[in-house]
Amino acid sequence: MKSPTRNQHSPSPGRRGSDRGIAARAGSSLRRGGSAVLKWPRTHFAFKAALAAGLAFLIAPHMPGVAAQYAYYAPLGALVSMYPTVAGTLRQGMHTLVGLTLGIGLAFLLIAFGTPTALTVGVLVGIGILLAGIPKLGAGTDWIPSVALFVLLVGGKNAENMSFGYLVQIAVGVTVGLAVNVLVFPPLNFDAATASVNRLHLVLSQQLKDMGNALQEQWPPRHEDWALRTGALSDAARAVRLAVQKADDSRRANPRRRRYPRDLNADYRTVENLERVTFHIRDITEVLSDVIWNEDAPYAIPELLSLPLGAAMSAVGELLQLLEGEDIDQRKRLQDTATALVDQLIAQAGRVRGDDPKNTPDSAGAIVLSLHRILRVLRQ
Repeated sequence: MKSPTRNQHSPSPGRRGSDRGIAARAGSSLRRGGSAVLKWPRTHFAFKAALAAGLAFLIAPHMPGVAAQYAYYAPLGALVSMYPTVAGTLRQGMHTLVGLTLGIGLAFLLIAFGTPTALTVGVLVGIGILLAGIPKLGAGTDWIPSVALFVLLVGGKNAENMSFGYLVQIAVGVTVGLAVNVLVFPPLNFDAATASVNRLHLVLSQQLKDMGNALQEQWPPRHEDWALRTGALSDAARAVRLAVQKADDSRRANPRRRRYPRDLNADYRTVENLERVTFHIRDITEVLSDVIWNEDAPYAIPELLSLPLGAAMSAVGELLQLLEGEDIDQRKRLQDTATALVDQLIAQAGRVRGDDPKNTPDSAGAIVLSLHRILRVLRQ
């Protein structure tokens, strides 16, 4: 086997793979986009939004006074408040009503000065934009300047009735939307969080095993996809945290949470551990890529360490592939094997010496240290 120092004639994987598979990726994106529209969570959400809008429009004409004349605002209130989770619907509905109230109040403040002019319209929009900067107002920020402008310019002499009807019917829609979300199978996104965690386990495992194989094959390695995945690893880790946050949000104010309890704190700890593992694997990827393709890299991997280093990386990858809740005895065997290989590698590195200052045990030290830290995280 050729020594894995650096291949001075092999082009960088970034240069060789920059435009690889563009058409295939575009086609895949289109297929994913089409299938995403028809997935059950989206269909479920669309059904509940449609139901809420229809019910709101059915109820709206029965509101007292002039509010009944503005029934068309009720389905709008249901639509703007609907969110995939109960807590999100409540939060978005409250933000909408607060923003609506502020916008109407701002409009009436300027209506007191008489007929709208270019100056009053400009002042209203400016103040509305400033109020839209109120922290934690969320979706309500979009309503303040637009509703204020609408009431000022369209309401006219009927501004008071229109504002009352607008506010009441939006509140009706928000209430109906919240009721529908609570009563019609409010989702708990626990399965999505579990699937995302498992997917990251497999992605990280494959990355380590691919790099382990690269260290044990003829150099320069024939397969270089692993060197292009650093961004994908970070994206996968971010997706896991987002999935757990969505699961956490989905259980708030959700009546089904008592029937399906879950320790989200444990999920957050898992996310933190996987983020640390991702960091170390990215570091290994960058070090190994430099060793192979960067001519200016001031270090190399000693030939005597390449095979044991590859074996240790593959063993840690096998351990990572084992998901939570699977065979505990198998996990212990894999963990003992990986730990033994890393410990042997540390001992062997201490015996390797050479005349070339680049060909020292410290050349592989960064990778060995990262493997050791990964094992420490996995033992927690």
